[in-house]
Amino acid sequence: MSSVSQISKQDTFRRIRQIQTITICWMTVEAAVSLAAAWAARSPALLAFGGDSAIELLSAIVVLWRFRAHAGQEQPEKHAARIAAVLLFILAAYVVVASVMTLLGHNQPKTTYLGITILIAAAAIMPWLAKEKRRLSAITGSAALRADAAESALCAYLALVALVGLGINAIWNVTWADPVAALVIVPLILREGREAMRGKACGCC
Repeated sequence: MSSVSQISKQDTFRRIRQIQTITICWMTVEAAVSLAAAWAARSPALLAFGGDSAIELLSAIVVLWRFRAHAGQEQPEKHAARIAAVLLFILAAYVVVASVMTLLGHNQPKTTYLGITILIAAAAIMPWLAKEKRRLSAITGSAALRADAAESALCAYLALVALVGLGINAIWNVTWADPVAALVIVPLILREGREAMRGKACGCC
């Protein structure tokens, strides 16, 4: 029975490493493309989304390190969970700053089809990654993986928010739509950060 349990545990850790590797590859592309599009279009919504992508990339690397190098140790799990929580708090601050700058009229974003394309792709891919991470977090009890799942889900939410904002701005020239919607997400980001800091690994996000 113990050997069967050990095999199952190894399979779970292998799956986690696969999911994190996929996340790292995708987030590298997502961050690079969205930030490049944000720079070209002067879009705060895309800039916030690109910042989220970069933080999600760092979080995925942290979790991969935790399960590759320290799969059976509790202390690295706590460190990884705290790092992931800090990244969530950074993300919240980043979204607030980008949104306020837009509301104050510091930027006039242009329509970018490259940005729209990467947002559509993220809205399709990130929910699947978040679902897999939540499932694996429930199996392993990993708070670090739980926090990373929250960031993946938030990445999908922000992709949808940015899409709505870009669409409304392109059609009706309403520049305040996407920052207002993004600010609504901030309390959720802070809640997930607090739960990760406390070491919670529930599957409630």
